[in-house]
Amino acid sequence: MEKRVSKAIFKSRACELFRQVEALGETVVVTDRGQPTIEIRPYRSKQENPLELLRASITHFNLKHALQPVTAEQDE
Repeated sequence: MEKRVSKAIFKSRACELFRQVEALGETVVVTDRGQPTIEIRPYRSKQENPLELLRASITHFNLKHALQPVTAEQDE
């Protein structure tokens, strides 16, 4: 979920908004004259577990084909 605040409100409530971003994981967009200028979001480490990136990525699994050796004809 995204929350929008003006620069003036951000300036007066920055610490409170930072705590909300940390605690709730929501994004805050700071606007200047109604136009988005800055996005504040929780930091996500790029050092994620590689296996977590693959979780739920298999959409179809055919056991019959899984037990056969891989050949060039299967790719075509």
